[in-house]
Amino acid sequence: MSHLRRVFAAAATSAAAVFVAVGALSAPAAAAGAGAASVAAGYAHTCAIRTDATLWCWGSNWSGEVGDGSGVDKATPTRVGTATNWAAIDAGASHTCGVRTDGTLWCWGRNFRGQLGDGTTVNKTTPVQVGTAATWAKVSAGDSHTCATRTDGTLWCWGFNRLGQLGLGSSVYTVTTPQQVGTATTWASVTTGYAHSCATRTDGTLWCWGDSSSGQLGLGSVAYATSPAQVGTATTWSGVSAGFAHTCATRTDKTLWCWGENGYGQLGAPGALQSTPVQVGSVNTWTRVNAEVDTTCGSRTDGSLWCWGNNMTAQIGDGTTTNRSTPTRVGTATTWTTAFVANYHTCGVRTDASLWCWGNNANSQLGDGTTTQRATPAAVTLP
Repeated sequence: MSHLRRVFAAAATSAAAVFVAVGALSAPAAAAGAGAASVAAGYAHTCAIRTDATLWCWGSNWSGEVGDGSGVDKATPTRVGTATNWAAIDAGASHTCGVRTDGTLWCWGRNFRGQLGDGTTVNKTTPVQVGTAATWAKVSAGDSHTCATRTDGTLWCWGFNRLGQLGLGSSVYTVTTPQQVGTATTWASVTTGYAHSCATRTDGTLWCWGDSSSGQLGLGSVAYATSPAQVGTATTWSGVSAGFAHTCATRTDKTLWCWGENGYGQLGAPGALQSTPVQVGSVNTWTRVNAEVDTTCGSRTDGSLWCWGNNMTAQIGDGTTTNRSTPTRVGTATTWTTAFVANYHTCGVRTDASLWCWGNNANSQLGDGTTTQRATPAAVTLP
Protein backbone atom coordinates (compact mmCIF):
# COMPACT_ATOMS: atom_id res chain seq x y z
CA MET A 1 0.00 0.00 0.00
CA SER A 2 1.38 3.40 -1.01
CA HIS A 3 1.82 6.20 1.49
CA LEU A 4 -0.84 8.19 -0.38
CA ARG A 5 -3.28 5.30 -0.25
CA ARG A 6 -2.72 4.87 3.50
CA VAL A 7 -3.42 8.57 4.04
CA PHE A 8 -6.73 8.45 2.20
CA ALA A 9 -7.68 5.11 3.73
CA ALA A 10 -7.14 6.57 7.20
CA ALA A 11 -9.21 9.63 6.35
CA ALA A 12 -11.91 7.39 4.92
CA THR A 13 -11.94 5.19 8.02
CA SER A 14 -12.34 8.15 10.36
CA ALA A 15 -15.16 9.47 8.20
CA ALA A 16 -16.92 6.11 8.04
CA ALA A 17 -18.29 6.49 11.57
CA VAL A 18 -20.37 9.46 10.48
CA PHE A 19 -22.53 9.21 7.40
CA VAL A 20 -25.93 10.36 6.27
CA ALA A 21 -28.14 8.06 4.24
CA VAL A 22 -29.65 10.37 1.65
CA GLY A 23 -32.27 8.66 -0.49
CA ALA A 24 -32.58 9.51 -4.16
CA LEU A 25 -35.93 11.20 -3.59
CA SER A 26 -34.48 13.60 -1.00
CA ALA A 27 -32.08 15.15 -3.51
CA PRO A 28 -32.86 17.41 -6.48
CA ALA A 29 -34.18 15.48 -9.45
CA ALA A 30 -31.52 16.94 -11.69
CA ALA A 31 -28.70 19.45 -11.73
CA ALA A 32 -29.69 23.10 -11.92
CA GLY A 33 -27.25 24.01 -14.67
CA ALA A 34 -26.20 22.03 -17.73
CA GLY A 35 -26.12 18.29 -17.18
CA ALA A 36 -23.12 15.99 -17.01
CA ALA A 37 -21.74 14.06 -19.96
CA SER A 38 -18.99 12.16 -18.12
CA VAL A 39 -17.37 11.92 -14.69
CA ALA A 40 -14.02 10.90 -13.17
CA ALA A 41 -13.06 10.29 -9.54
CA GLY A 42 -9.60 10.37 -7.96
CA TYR A 43 -8.81 9.34 -4.40
CA ALA A 44 -10.38 12.52 -3.02
CA HIS A 45 -11.40 14.70 -5.96
CA THR A 46 -13.97 14.58 -8.72
CA CYS A 47 -14.23 16.07 -12.20
CA ALA A 48 -17.10 16.15 -14.68
CA ILE A 49 -17.53 17.32 -18.24
CA ARG A 50 -20.85 19.09 -18.67
CA THR A 51 -23.03 18.60 -21.73
CA ASP A 52 -21.76 21.98 -22.95
CA ALA A 53 -18.18 20.55 -22.99
CA THR A 54 -16.97 22.71 -20.10
CA LEU A 55 -14.96 21.07 -17.33
CA TRP A 56 -15.69 21.26 -13.60
CA CYS A 57 -13.72 19.78 -10.67
CA TRP A 58 -13.98 19.76 -6.88
CA GLY A 59 -12.68 18.14 -3.70
CA SER A 60 -9.06 17.72 -2.64
CA ASN A 61 -6.73 20.18 -4.32
CA TRP A 62 -3.50 19.88 -2.34
CA SER A 63 -1.53 18.94 -5.45
CA GLY A 64 -3.52 21.10 -7.84
CA GLU A 65 -5.69 18.23 -9.09
CA VAL A 66 -8.82 20.42 -9.26
CA GLY A 67 -7.01 22.54 -11.85
CA ASP A 68 -8.31 25.99 -10.89
CA GLY A 69 -4.86 27.35 -10.00
CA SER A 70 -5.60 27.81 -6.32
CA GLY A 71 -4.33 24.65 -4.65
CA VAL A 72 -7.22 25.04 -2.20
CA ASP A 73 -9.86 22.32 -1.68
CA LYS A 74 -13.18 23.06 -3.38
CA ALA A 75 -16.46 22.07 -1.72
CA THR A 76 -18.58 22.55 -4.83
CA PRO A 77 -17.96 22.19 -8.58
CA THR A 78 -15.44 24.75 -9.82
CA ARG A 79 -14.84 25.50 -13.47
CA VAL A 80 -11.44 24.61 -14.91
CA GLY A 81 -10.30 27.33 -17.27
CA THR A 82 -12.50 28.68 -20.06
CA ALA A 83 -12.24 25.91 -22.66
CA THR A 84 -15.52 24.63 -24.08
CA ASN A 85 -14.18 21.64 -25.97
CA TRP A 86 -13.46 18.95 -23.38
CA ALA A 87 -14.20 15.47 -24.73
CA ALA A 88 -12.83 12.98 -22.16
CA ILE A 89 -11.57 13.12 -18.59
CA ASP A 90 -9.89 10.75 -16.14
CA ALA A 91 -8.63 11.20 -12.59
CA GLY A 92 -5.66 9.48 -11.00
CA ALA A 93 -4.82 9.41 -7.32
CA SER A 94 -3.93 13.11 -7.23
CA HIS A 95 -3.64 14.11 -10.86
CA THR A 96 -6.12 14.64 -13.66
CA CYS A 97 -5.90 14.37 -17.45
CA GLY A 98 -8.32 15.24 -20.20
CA VAL A 99 -8.61 15.14 -23.99
CA ARG A 100 -10.18 17.99 -25.95
CA THR A 101 -12.16 17.74 -29.18
CA ASP A 102 -9.16 19.10 -31.08
CA GLY A 103 -7.18 15.98 -30.08
CA THR A 104 -4.89 17.73 -27.61
CA LEU A 105 -4.11 16.19 -24.22
CA TRP A 106 -3.87 18.13 -20.96
CA CYS A 107 -2.82 17.07 -17.43
CA TRP A 108 -2.52 18.74 -14.03
CA GLY A 109 -2.00 18.01 -10.33
CA ARG A 110 0.64 15.86 -8.67
CA ASN A 111 3.72 15.27 -10.81
CA PHE A 112 6.30 13.75 -8.45
CA ARG A 113 6.82 10.77 -10.80
CA GLY A 114 6.38 12.63 -14.08
CA GLN A 115 2.78 11.47 -14.49
CA LEU A 116 1.74 14.74 -16.13
CA GLY A 117 3.97 14.04 -19.11
CA ASP A 118 5.23 17.60 -19.46
CA GLY A 119 8.91 16.72 -19.08
CA THR A 120 9.13 17.82 -15.44
CA THR A 121 8.36 16.48 -11.97
CA VAL A 122 6.80 19.73 -10.77
CA ASN A 123 3.14 19.83 -9.71
CA LYS A 124 0.82 21.90 -11.89
CA THR A 125 -2.27 23.64 -10.55
CA THR A 126 -3.78 24.34 -13.98
CA PRO A 127 -3.94 22.17 -17.13
CA VAL A 128 -0.68 21.90 -19.10
CA GLN A 129 -0.58 20.49 -22.60
CA VAL A 130 1.19 17.16 -23.05
CA GLY A 131 3.48 17.67 -26.01
CA THR A 132 2.11 19.13 -29.24
CA ALA A 133 0.29 16.12 -30.71
CA ALA A 134 -3.33 16.66 -31.68
CA THR A 135 -4.18 13.00 -32.20
CA TRP A 136 -4.97 11.83 -28.68
CA ALA A 137 -8.10 9.69 -28.35
CA LYS A 138 -8.42 8.33 -24.78
CA VAL A 139 -6.47 8.78 -21.55
CA SER A 140 -6.24 6.86 -18.27
CA ALA A 141 -4.65 8.28 -15.12
CA GLY A 142 -3.42 5.80 -12.51
CA ASP A 143 -1.84 6.25 -9.11
CA SER A 144 1.46 7.67 -10.41
CA HIS A 145 1.47 6.86 -14.11
CA THR A 146 -0.62 7.72 -17.15
CA CYS A 147 -1.35 5.98 -20.45
CA ALA A 148 -3.23 7.14 -23.53
CA THR A 149 -4.15 5.99 -27.02
CA ARG A 150 -3.93 8.01 -30.21
CA THR A 151 -6.22 8.06 -33.21
CA ASP A 152 -3.65 6.04 -35.18
CA GLY A 153 -4.09 3.12 -32.74
CA THR A 154 -0.76 3.59 -30.98
CA LEU A 155 -0.38 3.40 -27.20
CA TRP A 156 1.74 5.73 -25.05
CA CYS A 157 2.61 5.70 -21.32
CA TRP A 158 4.62 7.85 -18.89
CA GLY A 159 5.26 8.42 -15.18
CA PHE A 160 6.29 5.89 -12.55
CA ASN A 161 7.67 2.58 -13.86
CA ARG A 162 9.18 0.77 -10.87
CA LEU A 163 7.17 -2.38 -11.60
CA GLY A 164 7.02 -2.12 -15.38
CA GLN A 165 3.60 -0.46 -15.46
CA LEU A 166 4.56 1.63 -18.49
CA GLY A 167 5.03 -1.47 -20.63
CA LEU A 168 8.29 -0.25 -22.12
CA GLY A 169 10.18 -3.49 -21.57
CA SER A 170 12.79 -1.81 -19.40
CA SER A 171 13.44 -1.07 -15.76
CA VAL A 172 13.64 2.71 -16.15
CA TYR A 173 12.30 4.20 -12.90
CA THR A 174 10.40 7.24 -14.16
CA VAL A 175 9.56 8.71 -17.57
CA THR A 176 8.43 12.33 -17.79
CA THR A 177 7.19 12.42 -21.40
CA PRO A 178 4.97 10.01 -23.39
CA GLN A 179 6.76 6.92 -24.69
CA GLN A 180 5.26 4.56 -27.26
CA VAL A 181 4.45 1.07 -26.00
CA GLY A 182 5.70 -1.35 -28.65
CA THR A 183 4.85 -0.81 -32.29
CA ALA A 184 1.26 -2.06 -32.48
CA THR A 185 -1.29 0.25 -34.10
CA THR A 186 -4.39 -1.65 -33.02
CA TRP A 187 -4.89 -0.46 -29.45
CA ALA A 188 -8.54 0.34 -28.71
CA SER A 189 -8.57 1.29 -25.01
CA VAL A 190 -6.26 1.48 -22.00
CA THR A 191 -6.68 1.48 -18.22
CA THR A 192 -4.20 2.18 -15.42
CA GLY A 193 -4.29 0.89 -11.84
CA TYR A 194 -1.92 1.47 -8.96
CA ALA A 195 1.09 -0.24 -10.57
CA HIS A 196 -0.32 -2.18 -13.51
CA SER A 197 -1.96 -1.38 -16.82
CA CYS A 198 -4.23 -3.24 -19.24
CA ALA A 199 -5.49 -2.52 -22.74
CA THR A 200 -7.72 -4.00 -25.41
CA ARG A 201 -6.94 -4.25 -29.10
CA THR A 202 -9.26 -3.94 -32.07
CA ASP A 203 -9.09 -7.71 -32.58
CA GLY A 204 -10.77 -8.26 -29.19
CA THR A 205 -7.65 -9.44 -27.38
CA LEU A 206 -6.71 -8.24 -23.89
CA TRP A 207 -3.21 -7.38 -22.71
CA CYS A 208 -1.83 -6.48 -19.26
CA TRP A 209 1.57 -5.53 -17.80
CA GLY A 210 3.24 -4.24 -14.65
CA ASP A 211 2.74 -5.45 -11.07
CA SER A 212 1.19 -8.89 -10.65
CA SER A 213 1.88 -9.57 -6.96
CA SER A 214 -1.84 -10.25 -6.47
CA GLY A 215 -2.45 -11.85 -9.86
CA GLN A 216 -3.91 -8.61 -11.27
CA LEU A 217 -2.43 -9.20 -14.72
CA GLY A 218 -4.55 -12.33 -15.20
CA LEU A 219 -1.62 -14.31 -16.56
CA GLY A 220 -1.74 -17.14 -14.02
CA SER A 221 1.38 -15.84 -12.32
CA VAL A 222 2.41 -13.35 -9.62
CA ALA A 223 5.53 -12.32 -11.54
CA TYR A 224 5.45 -8.78 -12.91
CA ALA A 225 5.72 -8.12 -16.65
CA THR A 226 7.49 -5.14 -18.20
CA SER A 227 5.82 -5.51 -21.61
CA PRO A 228 2.20 -6.18 -22.62
CA ALA A 229 1.30 -9.87 -22.25
CA GLN A 230 -1.90 -11.38 -23.63
CA VAL A 231 -4.51 -12.49 -21.11
CA GLY A 232 -5.60 -15.94 -22.24
CA THR A 233 -6.60 -16.53 -25.85
CA ALA A 234 -10.09 -14.99 -25.96
CA THR A 235 -10.78 -12.49 -28.73
CA THR A 236 -14.08 -11.25 -27.32
CA TRP A 237 -12.95 -8.66 -24.78
CA SER A 238 -14.86 -5.37 -25.10
CA GLY A 239 -13.69 -3.28 -22.13
CA VAL A 240 -11.32 -3.43 -19.17
CA SER A 241 -10.72 -1.51 -15.93
CA ALA A 242 -7.77 -1.72 -13.52
CA GLY A 243 -8.12 -1.15 -9.77
CA PHE A 244 -5.50 -1.00 -7.05
CA ALA A 245 -4.56 -4.68 -7.32
CA HIS A 246 -7.44 -6.21 -9.26
CA THR A 247 -8.81 -5.99 -12.78
CA CYS A 248 -12.26 -6.52 -14.30
CA ALA A 249 -13.33 -6.74 -17.92
CA THR A 250 -16.40 -7.30 -20.05
CA ARG A 251 -16.77 -9.49 -23.11
CA THR A 252 -18.86 -9.02 -26.22
CA ASP A 253 -21.36 -11.57 -24.90
CA LYS A 254 -21.90 -9.14 -21.99
CA THR A 255 -20.40 -11.43 -19.38
CA LEU A 256 -18.19 -9.93 -16.67
CA TRP A 257 -14.83 -11.29 -15.49
CA CYS A 258 -12.50 -10.22 -12.67
CA TRP A 259 -9.12 -11.30 -11.27
CA GLY A 260 -6.42 -10.27 -8.78
CA GLU A 261 -6.77 -9.33 -5.10
CA ASN A 262 -10.09 -10.20 -3.45
CA GLY A 263 -9.65 -9.21 0.18
CA TYR A 264 -12.74 -6.98 0.15
CA GLY A 265 -14.77 -9.10 -2.27
CA GLN A 266 -13.95 -6.74 -5.14
CA LEU A 267 -13.87 -9.62 -7.64
CA GLY A 268 -17.54 -10.34 -7.04
CA ALA A 269 -16.69 -14.03 -6.93
CA PRO A 270 -15.70 -16.42 -4.12
CA GLY A 271 -12.12 -17.18 -3.13
CA ALA A 272 -9.01 -15.20 -2.37
CA LEU A 273 -6.39 -14.15 -4.92
CA GLN A 274 -7.29 -15.10 -8.48
CA SER A 275 -4.47 -15.02 -11.03
CA THR A 276 -6.68 -15.74 -14.06
CA PRO A 277 -10.09 -14.31 -15.04
CA VAL A 278 -13.11 -15.70 -13.16
CA GLN A 279 -16.68 -14.98 -14.24
CA VAL A 280 -18.80 -12.80 -11.98
CA GLY A 281 -21.99 -14.80 -11.55
CA SER A 282 -23.85 -16.00 -14.62
CA VAL A 283 -25.44 -12.74 -15.75
CA ASN A 284 -24.84 -11.82 -19.38
CA THR A 285 -26.25 -8.30 -19.40
CA TRP A 286 -23.20 -6.30 -18.26
CA THR A 287 -22.48 -3.21 -20.39
CA ARG A 288 -19.48 -1.65 -18.59
CA VAL A 289 -17.32 -2.14 -15.51
CA ASN A 290 -15.16 0.22 -13.46
CA ALA A 291 -12.61 -1.04 -10.94
CA GLU A 292 -10.98 1.58 -8.75
CA VAL A 293 -8.92 0.95 -5.59
CA ASP A 294 -10.76 -2.02 -3.96
CA THR A 295 -14.32 -1.32 -5.14
CA THR A 296 -15.97 -2.36 -8.40
CA CYS A 297 -19.13 -1.14 -10.10
CA GLY A 298 -20.88 -2.35 -13.23
CA SER A 299 -23.88 -1.30 -15.32
CA ARG A 300 -26.39 -3.62 -16.97
CA THR A 301 -28.50 -3.38 -20.11
CA ASP A 302 -31.61 -2.60 -18.06
CA GLY A 303 -30.05 0.63 -16.81
CA SER A 304 -29.34 -0.65 -13.31
CA LEU A 305 -26.07 -0.03 -11.45
CA TRP A 306 -24.34 -2.57 -9.19
CA CYS A 307 -21.34 -2.21 -6.87
CA TRP A 308 -19.29 -4.53 -4.65
CA GLY A 309 -16.04 -4.84 -2.70
CA ASN A 310 -14.70 -2.30 -0.20
CA ASN A 311 -17.55 -0.33 1.37
CA MET A 312 -15.88 1.22 4.41
CA THR A 313 -16.83 4.71 3.25
CA ALA A 314 -20.28 3.73 1.91
CA GLN A 315 -19.04 3.86 -1.69
CA ILE A 316 -21.22 0.91 -2.70
CA GLY A 317 -24.29 3.07 -2.15
CA ASP A 318 -26.51 0.50 -0.43
CA GLY A 319 -26.99 2.56 2.73
CA THR A 320 -24.39 0.65 4.74
CA THR A 321 -20.65 0.44 5.30
CA THR A 322 -20.60 -3.36 4.99
CA ASN A 323 -18.20 -4.84 2.43
CA ARG A 324 -19.95 -6.82 -0.32
CA SER A 325 -18.51 -9.86 -2.09
CA THR A 326 -21.25 -10.09 -4.72
CA PRO A 327 -22.76 -7.40 -6.94
CA THR A 328 -25.17 -5.27 -4.90
CA ARG A 329 -27.71 -3.07 -6.62
CA VAL A 330 -27.53 0.69 -6.10
CA GLY A 331 -31.11 1.70 -5.38
CA THR A 332 -33.87 0.88 -7.87
CA ALA A 333 -33.13 3.36 -10.66
CA THR A 334 -33.02 1.98 -14.20
CA THR A 335 -31.64 5.14 -15.77
CA TRP A 336 -27.92 4.82 -15.11
CA THR A 337 -25.68 5.33 -18.13
CA THR A 338 -22.23 3.81 -18.65
CA ALA A 339 -20.66 7.03 -17.32
CA PHE A 340 -19.76 6.09 -13.74
CA VAL A 341 -16.67 5.62 -11.60
CA ALA A 342 -15.97 3.97 -8.22
CA ASN A 343 -13.19 4.89 -5.82
CA TYR A 344 -13.40 5.72 -2.09
CA HIS A 345 -16.40 7.64 -3.41
CA THR A 346 -18.59 6.79 -6.38
CA CYS A 347 -20.30 8.93 -9.00
CA GLY A 348 -22.57 8.19 -11.93
CA VAL A 349 -24.54 9.95 -14.66
CA ARG A 350 -28.17 9.13 -15.45
CA THR A 351 -29.96 9.33 -18.78
CA ASP A 352 -31.34 12.78 -17.92
CA ALA A 353 -27.71 13.98 -17.60
CA SER A 354 -28.03 14.38 -13.82
CA LEU A 355 -24.90 13.59 -11.81
CA TRP A 356 -25.02 11.62 -8.55
CA CYS A 357 -22.27 10.94 -6.00
CA TRP A 358 -21.93 9.04 -2.71
CA GLY A 359 -19.35 7.62 -0.31
CA ASN A 360 -16.36 9.37 1.28
CA ASN A 361 -16.66 13.13 1.53
CA ALA A 362 -13.81 14.07 3.86
CA ASN A 363 -12.43 16.47 1.22
CA SER A 364 -15.82 17.56 -0.20
CA GLN A 365 -15.38 15.24 -3.18
CA LEU A 366 -19.15 14.72 -3.35
CA GLY A 367 -19.52 18.37 -4.36
CA ASP A 368 -22.42 19.16 -2.02
CA GLY A 369 -20.65 21.87 -0.02
CA THR A 370 -20.16 19.65 3.03
CA THR A 371 -17.77 17.01 4.33
CA THR A 372 -20.61 14.68 5.32
CA GLN A 373 -20.31 11.12 4.09
CA ARG A 374 -23.29 9.81 2.12
CA ALA A 375 -24.37 6.20 1.94
CA THR A 376 -26.76 6.47 -1.02
CA PRO A 377 -26.68 8.53 -4.23
CA ALA A 378 -27.32 12.27 -3.95
CA ALA A 379 -27.55 14.66 -6.89
CA VAL A 380 -24.69 17.07 -7.58
CA THR A 381 -25.61 20.54 -8.75
CA LEU A 382 -23.42 21.68 -11.62
CA PRO A 383 -23.48 25.50 -11.85
